[in-house]
Amino acid sequence: MPPPLMQVQGLSVAAGGQIVQQGLDFEVRRGEVLVIVGPSGCGKSTLLRHLVGLEQPATGRVLFDGQDLHQGAEAPRAALRRRFGVMFQAGALWSSMTLGENLMLPLRLFTALDAAERERRARFKLALVGLNGGFDLLPAQLSGGMRKRAALARALALDPELLMLDEPGSGLDPLNAARLDELVLHLRQYLGTTVLMVTHEIASVFAVADRALFLDPQERRMTAIGPPQELLAHGPAAVRAFLGRAATA
Repeated sequence: MPPPLMQVQGLSVAAGGQIVQQGLDFEVRRGEVLVIVGPSGCGKSTLLRHLVGLEQPATGRVLFDGQDLHQGAEAPRAALRRRFGVMFQAGALWSSMTLGENLMLPLRLFTALDAAERERRARFKLALVGLNGGFDLLPAQLSGGMRKRAALARALALDPELLMLDEPGSGLDPLNAARLDELVLHLRQYLGTTVLMVTHEIASVFAVADRALFLDPQERRMTAIGPPQELLAHGPAAVRAFLGRAATA
């Protein structure tokens, strides 16, 4: 078995000066979809910000391809971060730029590609997410579902090895959320991208996850990790209750 793409070792994360999760130990396997799940307020998005490298851990470390994301000189750590793409919950598209410009910006900043190749790649990524005619549109001209797909395309701009998604289905109706799940699976299959996703949408967990990691807000730790159906059938009581209620809601 190849080494994991990401390893989380003894990690504790804080928000507002308070520890929200502690003693986290898990790995992200190459080619899998790993979903972080748990009740609201359990620290899912806070954990993701630490895994992205935006916030320093209270304790522990995060290794990406064997290298520490939070220690050492900034230049090599920045180069590591460019090897994964992030889709933030609100999309984080530049409102004054067209979708094409949003996608070409990281290509202009971090590659030596000429303008024609940058445009070709941006159009290709937009086509991948079903936005073939969106190159010249502004974010304000898009529906909620289209903005999510545009943000996903921008996260794919640099061909990341690891794609991190923060609540991709948030704010979408069930039909568009299900379409986004299908798109995530298509991208994993087509591009071979490893996916780490935070969500509170349990339907998405069962639709896309190879494994799910459950964060408990009371115990402030991870209490289970494994295939969702196995957790539903054989996981700890609190995990079975959470997945069962949500799955039948």
